[in-house]
Amino acid sequence: MTQRLPGTLESVGEFGLVAALTARFAQGSDVVLGPGDDAAVVRVQGGEVVASLDMSVQGRHFRLDWSTAADIGHKAAAQNLSDINAMGGRPTALLVGLGAPPDLDTAWALEFADGLAEEASMLGASVVGGDLTRADAITIAVTVLGVCEHGVVRRSGAHPGDVVALAGRQGWADAGYAVLARGFRSPRVVVDAHRRPAPPYSAGPEAASLGATAMIDVSDGLLQDVGHLATASGVAIDIESARFEVAEPLQAVGAALGVDPRRFVLTGGDDYCLVAAFPPHVTLPPTWRPIGRALRREAAGTVTVDGADYADSAGHQHFR
Repeated sequence: MTQRLPGTLESVGEFGLVAALTARFAQGSDVVLGPGDDAAVVRVQGGEVVASLDMSVQGRHFRLDWSTAADIGHKAAAQNLSDINAMGGRPTALLVGLGAPPDLDTAWALEFADGLAEEASMLGASVVGGDLTRADAITIAVTVLGVCEHGVVRRSGAHPGDVVALAGRQGWADAGYAVLARGFRSPRVVVDAHRRPAPPYSAGPEAASLGATAMIDVSDGLLQDVGHLATASGVAIDIESARFEVAEPLQAVGAALGVDPRRFVLTGGDDYCLVAAFPPHVTLPPTWRPIGRALRREAAGTVTVDGADYADSAGHQHFR
């Protein structure tokens, strides 16, 4: 009998709803990896395909007075390409769904397409199709397909003693959002980071080739997404705050807004950096900066900062 889930989406929360939904989806024999990771893996003749989908909704994920159509196209592509990166893979193709009001300027749609195609082309990926429909607000859905030439890296493989490391910049996009939300446009470098993230696209395959045991991209907050990795792997993870270099622009935003700039780093999303676990014997290249360690604890899924619980929110959740 199908389990009922009482309450509203707000009361159940994003992750409670995800768990209830995925429990309803039986997986066929061609599914190597189903729901619960950054991407799914499906068996096809001659190999495997890695697939993921993300949505962006006007007013929720982007604002037309903050970002150009090209910015929005770049970001829509980046957040999806990052999911393949987080599996250790290389993206090959994108399918794009666009819902828009009928009075939207055609030039906006074409500029959006140019930005999306430009971001995808950086990795040799192509936009191969999609769908258009009328909608009350601009709604974008992108499906990305890819391959993992060095093997798939899941969230679930970290072991106690593994080194937890980060690739890419973290906290910049969140600082940019904080600036824009208060009606400012500087420092320009963090505003640009919010508008057009710069995921470390080469780091995913590199981590796979180095023998990473687990990996995830940071889209909703560092501590929150590291928590997903810890839960899937059945370990606890301690993050060492001293390992982070809080860049001057983040310090400037923190000082201007009266907040600790480390908050942007620890709980910010939308930079799409990568966090991966590596066996302790692996020599990490400069791409990867150690930020903590996986621990053996009874409370699997626990993430601490400097050995203590983090008092603030760990990141963004939809419906709340």
